Amino acid sequence: MARIDIDHLALELGTELDARLADADAALVAQFPGDQAGRQPIHTVYVPADRYHSALVPEWGATALAALDERRALFAELVGDDEVVDRVRGKLAAEPIEDLRIDFEDGYGGREDPVEDGDAATAGAALARSLGEGEAPPFSGIRIKSLEAPTRRRAVRTFVAFIDALAGAGGGLDGFVTTLPKVTSVEQVEAMVHLCERAEAALDAGRLRFEIQVETPQSILSPDGAALVARMVHASAGRCTALHYGTYDYSAFCGVAAPYQSMAHPVADHAKLVMQAAAAGTGVRLSDGSTNVLPVGDEVAVRRGWDLHLQLVRRSLERGYYQGWDLHPAQLPSRYAATFAFYRDGLADAERRLRDYFDRTTSGILDEPATVRALADYTLRAVQCGAAAADDVRAATGLDGDRLAELARPTR
Repeated sequence: MARIDIDHLALELGTELDARLADADAALVAQFPGDQAGRQPIHTVYVPADRYHSALVPEWGATALAALDERRALFAELVGDDEVVDRVRGKLAAEPIEDLRIDFEDGYGGREDPVEDGDAATAGAALARSLGEGEAPPFSGIRIKSLEAPTRRRAVRTFVAFIDALAGAGGGLDGFVTTLPKVTSVEQVEAMVHLCERAEAALDAGRLRFEIQVETPQSILSPDGAALVARMVHASAGRCTALHYGTYDYSAFCGVAAPYQSMAHPVADHAKLVMQAAAAGTGVRLSDGSTNVLPVGDEVAVRRGWDLHLQLVRRSLERGYYQGWDLHPAQLPSRYAATFAFYRDGLADAERRLRDYFDRTTSGILDEPATVRALADYTLRAVQCGAAAADDVRAATGLDGDRLAELARPTR
C-alpha cells in the first residue's frame, strides 16, 4: 500500500474542517462564553421598597449581631466552630449584606400608582445616598412586578422611575441588577431586553442588566417539552446575569401543599437541575431561593430556624448553588456560618490538590484539568466570601488571586 503524506493530508483536512465548523465555532463562543469573572455574592437580601432607607445595611448588621449575641451559646452550639463564629461576627460588622434587592413585587404588594411612584423615587434617591456614604452593599438592585399583562405597565413605570431617581441623585449603576419575576415566556425576556435598551437611551444610563426569576413551571418546561429556561438565557442578549429560583411560587404552581414547600422538595430539585444545565457555560449564575422559617421568638423557635437554615444553605452549596435569598436579619448569622464552614471544611484538601497538580506530585487522587478548575473556583470563592485569607491561600497553593481566577473561570 502506498504511503501517504501525513503532513499534507492533515493540513488539508484541518483546513476543510475549519471551514465546515466555522459557524458552529462562532455560535459556541457567542452562546457559551464561559463563567462570569468577578465575585458572586453569596446571598440576596429582599427588602420591601417602602421599608428601605439609606442606613438599612448597617441597621441589618446591628440587628443580626444583636440576634447572635442574644443566643450566643445556642449559635456556638449549632455551628460547632469558634473560629467560624468569630468570622461571622466580623462579617456582620464589616459587610452584613452582599447583595440587596429593593422589592416592588410580592414583598411590597399592590399599591395605588401615586404611592408606588413615590416609593420608587424615594428608594432610588436613598440608594444613591447610601452609595455616596459608603454604606451600600457591593451589589444592589430592584425587583419589579411581572411583565404579564395585569402588572406590565406598573413594572415599566417603576423600573424607569427608580433608575431616573438613582441616576439623578448621583448613584451609579455598577453592580445594579433588576429582578424580573414570574417569567412565563421567552417573549417576556425579549421585552425586558427592549426595556433596558430604551431606558439606557432615554435616561443616558449605563448598561442595564437583569436576572430571571424562575417561579413558574412554564419557565422550566414549555408546551412542546423543551427546557424553556435555556431559551430565555439565550434570548437575553447578554444582559441576563443570573437565574434565581423562587421557592414558594414554584412549589405552589406545582401543587405542593404549604407545609411541604421547601428548597429541598423534589420539585425544587428538578427545577434547579434544569436551571443548572441551562446556565452552564453561559456566564449566567445561579441562586437558590429562601426559607420562610425565621429564627425569631423563643429559644425553641430560634434553634429550629437557625438549624434549618444552616442545613439548607449547606445543601445548596454542595449542589453548586452558591447564592440564596435571605429575608430577615436573624438569617444572616446562619447564612455566613454555613458558607464559611462549607469552604473551611474542604479548603486544606483543595489547596493540597492544587499544589500537587502544579508541582506534578503523585498523590492518591489523579486530578484532571476540569477538576482543577473546580478546585480553583472553590478556593477562590472561599477567599471572596471571607472564609479564608488570600495570603494564606497563596502560601498554601503557590497561586495568587489572578491565577486562581484564570483557572477557575476561563473564557473561550
